[in-house]
Amino acid sequence: MNLAIRDIQYRLGRFLLTALGLGLLLATVMAMGGIYRGMVEDALSIVRTPGADLWVVQKDTNGPFAETSRIPEDVYRIIRAVPGVREASPIAFQSLQLRVGPKLFRVQLVGHRPGGLGAPPAVVAGRPIVRSRYEMLIDRKAGIPLGTEIEIGRMTLTVVGLTEGIVSNAGDPAAFVSLQDAQEIQFLKADEAIRNDRARLEADLHAVPALATVPAPALAPILQDTHLANAILVRLEPWADPGEVTQRIERWNHYRAMTTAEQEEVLAKSVIERARQQILLFRIILLAVSTVIIALIIYTMTMEKTRDIATLKVIGAPDWKIGSLILQESLTLGLLGFGLGAILIGLAADYFPRRVAILPFDQYILLGIVVGICVLASVLGIRRALSVDPTTALGGGA
Repeated sequence: MNLAIRDIQYRLGRFLLTALGLGLLLATVMAMGGIYRGMVEDALSIVRTPGADLWVVQKDTNGPFAETSRIPEDVYRIIRAVPGVREASPIAFQSLQLRVGPKLFRVQLVGHRPGGLGAPPAVVAGRPIVRSRYEMLIDRKAGIPLGTEIEIGRMTLTVVGLTEGIVSNAGDPAAFVSLQDAQEIQFLKADEAIRNDRARLEADLHAVPALATVPAPALAPILQDTHLANAILVRLEPWADPGEVTQRIERWNHYRAMTTAEQEEVLAKSVIERARQQILLFRIILLAVSTVIIALIIYTMTMEKTRDIATLKVIGAPDWKIGSLILQESLTLGLLGFGLGAILIGLAADYFPRRVAILPFDQYILLGIVVGICVLASVLGIRRALSVDPTTALGGGA
């Protein structure tokens, strides 16, 4: 019978407890990787949902997610006239905190023109937005039932449909409303702020003799313009060259045009890069701790069977067989810990507050690293086993 199996059977309880501890440690490593993957998927879902080829944003900015971008709503008509553009539609984004009864939660508000680009690709419950005002679609993650009325500022919106899997880069559920509703929520000021602005405008007009006779209320509608958007989504004709269309928009319309891939890159580097580096460093530390733990366990197990190893040498067991015993135990411990860790994270992933995406590719990579750690950790035990004096078996020492 295999010596490693016999040795494990002899110390089965202790071996299983050690494997469980290692499994918990590896489950933490898997969770950190899954949190990072989930963070990337969450961040990019809001960019990929509209299905646009280009994002036209304010000049010298990086778009609505990494920086503030405001452009007139009607710019989409100019963009639509550019050769190669099949469809263009304004869109507005805003992060909001809502209250439904005692429940307080944050959402990523997305305002789009009904029938235009920017609408969610599918509604999993209820119906899409069919009216031009006061209707909302919200991600199922928010836990808001259909028919719920939500007050935002001066308006009351009714939840008519639910989406799934569309969240912001912060993990907040996305809520879709009409562009007009989103513009009023984002750009329309409160009555008190309007009165203050008019008083300040009136003072400024009186300070300029040429404008002293102009009444402030006459200019107020110009200054209170809410027909703004954060970006113009563009879908190209199949034959269009994105590079040429981008250059034409930037050269003649003086806005910045970014492809969806560029928008994803900006979002990934500017928004989640630090979180990625922090999680990566934490994973490296956990793997280093796992290496030390496995090495100490294997070394301790080798020390405990010093007399058994000496006996094997007395009866003529070759060095490779003794080394194989240590290596097999180390690999068994690592693989058992990996399996337990995979089961634990599979059971617990749905209970994390943010998405935990466990990808097979990441698991294969981690499995390879665990095998490498086990081989590396067994070196210390093998060196100890090979240095055991055969006379120890006859001397009665440990």
